[in-house]
Amino acid sequence: MNQASTPKFPVTDRVREALAVTLRGCEELIPEADWVQKLARAEATGQPLRIKLGLDPTAPDIHIGHTVVLNKMRQLQDLGHQVIFLIGDFTSLIGDPSGRNSTRPPLTPEQIKANAETYYKQASLVLDPAKTEIRYNSEWCLPLGSMGMIQLAAKYTVARMMERNDFHDRFKAGTPISVHEFLYPLMQGYDSVALKSDLELGGTDQKFNLLMGRHLQAEYGQEPQCILTMPLLEGLDGVEKMSKSKNNYIGIAEDANTMFAKVLSVSDELMWRWYTLLSFRSLSEIEKLQEEVQQGRNPKEAKVLLAKEITARFHSAAAADAAEQDFINRSRGGVPDEIEEQTIPLEAGPMGIGALLKQTGLAASSGEGNRLIDGGGVRVDSNVVSDKGLKLGAGTYVLQVGKRKFKKVTLA
Repeated sequence: MNQASTPKFPVTDRVREALAVTLRGCEELIPEADWVQKLARAEATGQPLRIKLGLDPTAPDIHIGHTVVLNKMRQLQDLGHQVIFLIGDFTSLIGDPSGRNSTRPPLTPEQIKANAETYYKQASLVLDPAKTEIRYNSEWCLPLGSMGMIQLAAKYTVARMMERNDFHDRFKAGTPISVHEFLYPLMQGYDSVALKSDLELGGTDQKFNLLMGRHLQAEYGQEPQCILTMPLLEGLDGVEKMSKSKNNYIGIAEDANTMFAKVLSVSDELMWRWYTLLSFRSLSEIEKLQEEVQQGRNPKEAKVLLAKEITARFHSAAAADAAEQDFINRSRGGVPDEIEEQTIPLEAGPMGIGALLKQTGLAASSGEGNRLIDGGGVRVDSNVVSDKGLKLGAGTYVLQVGKRKFKKVTLA
């Protein structure tokens, strides 16, 4: 924004409140002064700001770590601004090189279409669908054509492109960089031109691409967007970023009982960071909860509130209540209402408990089953098994391993 030629708008209390919402949990806001003036202008004129989030449909499902930026979009949406959920169906054909040390294989159009079909449905669990603008960047990228692509490429230098960390490191290491990878940040930046965005959100790994949008908007004579980067959410272990490959994630498509129990498993310290980044409660409400815990309230009660909020968001309030009761039942040694059932034929008389645990998948092997029995972690019909030589004849039994693994087995 050219501050010299743009009229100043008054910074009211509502603008300050909107700035506080913007800054909540964020990593970086660039430049903050410009964003304050954009907010002040919107307040004075009643014209909502255009806020953009672009996601490439590189996988069919997302976990709650991916929803950190979606939560921020929802907070800004609730302030009355226009949010734009951009599906990068064109940029997915290129492949985002951000943070990678090798060329990323581009997806096929068929893969992109299949993944994109689930994206908006999942995003709608966080955003208000009635107030969300859905766009695909193939709308303007395909009509650009070869001539337009060349003209776009002329607006950025190779020297500046090589300042990007991943390109710089790969070039220094002698790792190949394909020319098409330079097109990715250019096309993502051009998205901001096409959408005339006032603010673009992204993870910390997207900073270079987001800044490209500011540069290109200025090149095309537009007021440059501000950028807001959000941190990467730590997973259940509280150390590594949430990732399916590290098995420290909560998938938004997981069942309510599993989701609830996983949130309760995080540490008390991590719980407050999750509150900041994932909860829709106000900061004042969260601060009050923290004060109550510091004054002696059981932190588990605060964690239950967070678990119910997250579970209700991706399922329903009723499902969250049921998940809480299921967790209580399990903690007391009770049996959940719904248990997977399995029928196993008895071919040579009664079956040993170790072999049964293996065959039902409750233990990886008979040996592991025996070790679980030694640790007091195996129950049959709510009774702790202490005899590794136990054999079960024909009948139906409820097997339990630990607090969460159950199987109803019929031996016949």
